[in-house]
Parts: sequence; structure tokens; C-alpha cells
Amino acid sequence: MANVMDVLRERGFIKQTVYEEDLYKLLGSESVPFYIGFDPTADSLHVGHFMQLIAMKHMQQAGHRPIILIGGGTAMIGDPSGKTDMRKMMTRETIDYHVECFKKQMARFISFEGDNGAIIVNNADWLLNLNYVNFLRDIGVHFSVNEMLRAKCFETRLERGLSFLEFNYMLMQGYDFLVLYKKYGCKLELGGDDQWSNILAGANLIRVKEKQPAYAMTFTLLTTSDGKKMGKTEKGAVWLDENKTTPYEFYQYWRNIADDDVEKCLKLLTFLPLGEIAGLTAHKDERMNAAKERLAFELTKTVHGEEKAVAARSQAKAAFGGGGELPCAEVSVETKTIIPVMVAAGLCSSNGEARRLIQQGGVSINDGKVTDINAPVADGDVIHKGKKQHVKILFK
Repeated sequence: MANVMDVLRERGFIKQTVYEEDLYKLLGSESVPFYIGFDPTADSLHVGHFMQLIAMKHMQQAGHRPIILIGGGTAMIGDPSGKTDMRKMMTRETIDYHVECFKKQMARFISFEGDNGAIIVNNADWLLNLNYVNFLRDIGVHFSVNEMLRAKCFETRLERGLSFLEFNYMLMQGYDFLVLYKKYGCKLELGGDDQWSNILAGANLIRVKEKQPAYAMTFTLLTTSDGKKMGKTEKGAVWLDENKTTPYEFYQYWRNIADDDVEKCLKLLTFLPLGEIAGLTAHKDERMNAAKERLAFELTKTVHGEEKAVAARSQAKAAFGGGGELPCAEVSVETKTIIPVMVAAGLCSSNGEARRLIQQGGVSINDGKVTDINAPVADGDVIHKGKKQHVKILFK
């Protein structure tokens, strides 16, 4: 079996590592417990988390044991990495609810059975009961403030103002790695490259305090070809929860990405063989649409199951005149006119947005462009928002 580092590198995951030769030998010779941390700041995982889960699955398939660390404790502080403002603090009850939501979603991707079955841990179990003075004497003594201030994760916040609360985050994440090393023999932390400083701090803490090898590896961030983070739409994040982002919306997001991003997404987010991906993306013309459809179908199937992926593909083809069934929206409105119906159907977030779209010529009912902001809508009418959103209206 190929060394998992070769697999991850070939597919474009790996960004940075330390002690790379030693790590390569370790991953090729034994089952290595490793961890990835997830901060429960919402009640659903999103596309950014999805890439981490795919990497975790590659590691597990190669025989390594995933430890899923839910940041129930660190979420009460907030990670300053890449943020321009301090994160809103959450209550313990809210965090616990988010943790339960995460567990259900992760079970679709990662196996919890067998010798290398994944385990889920919550750092609230050890962080919330710490004695602060003892923590500083035991852990803080190994951190240099000078080095911390040079860390990239603090750069933006230092300009805007970094609270001492957030300054503790690196120590806590490093301590997480130490706890997992002691309890589960965890030797490797993985994460997005914006976490490099925090991940490296944990590996260094184990090496200094325990005099044992520990490793860090970060992945490239999921960005578009022009450098923007993927997984954002007009409505906000692309979620894995179908109540937040429907399977059809999820499918359409991937179906409509830029041509230049298709090959990268197929490598990072699917398990299709690299040869097949090369064939799908060989032609930089209209044939790229077939690759986009394959990408959208594979990802929707992974997240929502094959039945919903088939339905989403059918709806998408119907929306673009290729047969199949259109997505439907059941709405209840007092006035059956275009603006309130569009808002109720989720096509617009406000009356003002709907009005502007109509005035700009971006809305049609069936085959006719809407010019009247009070245009009536009948049961069974299809509303077209631009060229990509098409919904059949059913009144309750």
C-alpha cells in the first residue's frame, strides 16, 4: 500500500510539515494515532470542514487512527487565526448542542469501528477544570512570548487589538496535543495551513516536555483560483446540513464553480482515481461541464447519500432544460405576488432584494420576464432567478 503522505501529496493536500523524513517513515511503518480539531461554532459542519474529513478518511484508509477533537473548551475563547475581530463567546449549553450535531454528521464520513476506528473527544473535559496557576507553571513556562508574537496567526489581530483571552489560545491548543499524546499515544496533528503556528506549538511542547517525537502537518486551504475561500455564497456558508443548504443547492454550488477550480476540487474532495480525474479535466472547453457534473454528483452523494444526489442532478437538468424534476418550494403567503413569494421560497432574503432583482431584469415567471413588482404568481408557476436558480412554487 502506498504511503499516505504520497497519496496526500499527489492530491494536493500537503502544505507544511516538520521532521518530514521521520514522519514519512513512521506513517509507512505503523498505525499512527493522529488528530484534527474542530471548533463547534455552529450547529453544522461546512465545506471547509469537509476537506479535513476527506483527509482524515485518507489517513484512516491507510491504517491510521483518527482522533476527532471537538473544541468545546477552546470555543469558549475563540481562535484568533485569520480573524479581524474577536469571536462572539458562546455558552456551554450552546457548545454542547453543536458538539452533538457534529458527531452525527461526522459519522457519515469516518468509521468508528475496528482497530483504527475513530474516537471523538471534547477538550472541555480537561480544559474547563484546569487550575490556572498550575497550568502556567506546567505549560506556560515552555512558550516564548517573543515567538508567539511573531506567529502568523496573530498578525492581523495585533493590528486591530488582540485580547489576552485570545492570546491563551495557542497554549490551550498545544496542551490539547499533549493530553492526546498522553491518553492515546497521538503523535501527529493535522489541520488547515492557517493553523500552522498553533499546530507547531503542540508538537514542540511534546518534544520539549516529554522528550518524545511529535509531528505537525498542514493542508492547503480550499480556495478558488483567485485566492478566495471556497464554500461561500450569497446566502452565506455552504453547509453539510441539508436544512441549511439543501442537497440541490449543494449540488449547484459545485456544478457552477470556475473551470480552473475543477481539477483541484476533484483531487481534494473526491476519491476518484487521479487518472480518471486527468481524463475528466483534459479539455479546457465545454467538455469541462461533464467534469463539473461529476464533481457535484460525487460530493452530494458523499454528504447526502446517492438517492438525494440523483434527485439533485435530476432537478439541475430540469432547471437547464435537460429533463428531470424541478426543485419545489411550498410557500404560505397572504399575497400571492412575486415579491413575497420569492422571499417565502428562499430565493431572496428580503423584499428589497427581490424588488431590485425585478427592476434589474433578473426575474422570470415561466417563460416571461417580470417587469411588474406586483406580478401575480399562480400555483405551479416556475420562478427563475437569474440563470441558475429555478423553483416551482406550490402554495400551502
